[in-house]
Amino acid sequence: MIQPTHKIRVAILGATGAVGQRFFSLLSDHPWFEVVAVTGSDRSIGRRFSDAVNWILPGQLPDLAERLTVQPNESDLGGAGLVFSALPSRVAAEAEPRLASRGVVVCSNASAHRMDDDVPLLIPEINPDHLALVRHQRRARGWGGMIVTSPNCATTGLIFPLKALQQSFGVAAVHVVTMQAISGAGYPGVPAADILDNVLPHIPGEEEKLETEPVKLLGAASEQEIKPAPIAISAQTHRVPVTDGHLLAFSVRLGTSASLEEVEEALHNWRGPSAVADLPSAPSMPMEYLADPDRPQPRLDRNLRAGMTVSVGRLRPCPVLDFRMISLVHNTLRGAASGAILNAEFLVAQGYLEPTTTGPVASAP
Repeated sequence: MIQPTHKIRVAILGATGAVGQRFFSLLSDHPWFEVVAVTGSDRSIGRRFSDAVNWILPGQLPDLAERLTVQPNESDLGGAGLVFSALPSRVAAEAEPRLASRGVVVCSNASAHRMDDDVPLLIPEINPDHLALVRHQRRARGWGGMIVTSPNCATTGLIFPLKALQQSFGVAAVHVVTMQAISGAGYPGVPAADILDNVLPHIPGEEEKLETEPVKLLGAASEQEIKPAPIAISAQTHRVPVTDGHLLAFSVRLGTSASLEEVEEALHNWRGPSAVADLPSAPSMPMEYLADPDRPQPRLDRNLRAGMTVSVGRLRPCPVLDFRMISLVHNTLRGAASGAILNAEFLVAQGYLEPTTTGPVASAP
């Protein structure tokens, strides 16, 4: 594994928003990365970050906020060659390719480019081989930089158990129903009058993401394309009055027959590749099977291993498909900021990002 000899200068795009604040908090004391620039909306540009941000996370605003001024996305970003994007998708659609064309490595949490044919949709424990697509992306677009994306937060909660099942038995079909936390709507998010004593049975765009992103994540990779996994997925999404933590109830049809005990063993024993295990943000167990019949629960299990472990439980036979279960993901950590930071660490470790004395530059291992 390649490790940087000095801290890599990075910028956060959309730093004043809910996910941007997560990035700022996590990166303020990161062993590999140093935040040198932040961007925000027009009303924030030119203001000191500590004055521009309405800090909504637990704990105090990191001291670094006093030393940074909010810049526009088109600025030089303090010479940072790596950026973490928490931009709204409509802004990311144009801003991220412009940065990549300037030689910047973009690790994006936005949805704008997730399904582009030449853009990796990456979780290092799930599909590390998909990074091969970067070579084609850079050649085809003439970029010195690159865009690497993270999946939707609810997709992240589904993909870990599906990966374990795919490896052991194959997966043919999935029906998933989500109960998604209000933090997934950003800040200020869903009005209290709409969510208190209520469940909202529609989250725009979420069902489509859950039905398309997993088949790309689990697809077969070559240097020029990802062949989608042949899995049929039906999704229904709901916003519920929970602060953090997306819960997913799903049933699966396996590719080959298996007993309940075999499925439980596959979930319990699954681990990510060793190349990821030593990265600073990688949890010792990216997925944990919980045997108690009333787990996982958002309040009890969302922060497992700094919010980076997906919890799975309530495994039982399904009278319609083969098996049913519950999974839980911390949507703003593993499902958003922490997941994108892990992607960047993996890029460094695999030689796709070389630190220099003047800032990191994209490389082609």
